Amino acid sequence: MNAYITRQVLGGLGWVVGIQGVLGFAGAWFGDGPWGFLHKLVDVPTAGYLALAVAGIALAVWGETGKKARPNAS
Repeated sequence: MNAYITRQVLGGLGWVVGIQGVLGFAGAWFGDGPWGFLHKLVDVPTAGYLALAVAGIALAVWGETGKKARPNAS
């Protein structure tokens, strides 16, 4: 697989993991329980949600920095 495509896929996955981590942490901290979809699949502690958020955001930033600049259309 092309390295550019791999980076984009992992970046997109990073967005999903980061959002689920933020939702889980915010729900556990501010609500009655974790928010999002991940808590329906596995039981993750609050610190685990924070770790998922950091790892997801790191992957998303890595994927975004790998995007090629579009040439001007003009």
